[in-house]
Amino acid sequence: MKYVNLEIENRVGYITINRPEKRNALNFEVVSELKEVFSEAENSNDCKVIVLRANGKVFCAGADLEYLQQLQNNSYDENLEDSRHLMEFFKMVYNSDKIVIGQIHGHAIAGGCGLATVCDFSFTVPEAKFGYTEVKIGFIPAIVMVFLIRKIGEGKAKELLLTGDLLSAEDAVNCGLINKVIDGNLEEYVKEFALKLCGQNSGESMALTKKMIGKVQNMNLDEGLNYAAAMNASARDSKDCKAGIGAFLNKEKLTW
Repeated sequence: MKYVNLEIENRVGYITINRPEKRNALNFEVVSELKEVFSEAENSNDCKVIVLRANGKVFCAGADLEYLQQLQNNSYDENLEDSRHLMEFFKMVYNSDKIVIGQIHGHAIAGGCGLATVCDFSFTVPEAKFGYTEVKIGFIPAIVMVFLIRKIGEGKAKELLLTGDLLSAEDAVNCGLINKVIDGNLEEYVKEFALKLCGQNSGESMALTKKMIGKVQNMNLDEGLNYAAAMNASARDSKDCKAGIGAFLNKEKLTW
């Protein structure tokens, strides 16, 4: 891989974007490698939690503008194919059976902020800035808004997407975009958090819970409750549920 690599250690898959000279900007090749590496981590039995991170001072500056300028010469169908390419990666992260943690060590702008948005958890540092700046260059934050509205609600999403203003790390936490600002060793915090999820939680249970969170938002109240009741009943017969309840009743320490 030229721009993205994967390391799996102690059941945590670390996916690293390595294009620091371009502020880890996204083009077709970078997205292709992200999809390939993410699929490898998703399908690995040795990987339970995925961490998305990057090298250099900036986490991700969004779309590579030189690449975007080249795309302006493409036909609509060619641009649609390229747009779907990025959409498919965002969807992979959002729908993944694995928990995905964003290790946001620097600025995350436009599409880079989109990466932080689709992660299940995102942790950052005090000096990082966040924002969807597409409207300032005549573009639109099209794909990310689908996920952002789900994450923080329509009102706040409108404020961020229509102004294009940058947020401080603290403000990003306050609006629900980022989980926590780490005033210390971000890498170590993320590692410990990932290992905690690996050790204390059933992977099957986390996968099903994540799946349900995504699906119930599209259902009305009755549909959602019936779906939840069916999933509840099904989960009671799962191997992990039987093991977990058995260990609890027998006062046995269970490490997942």
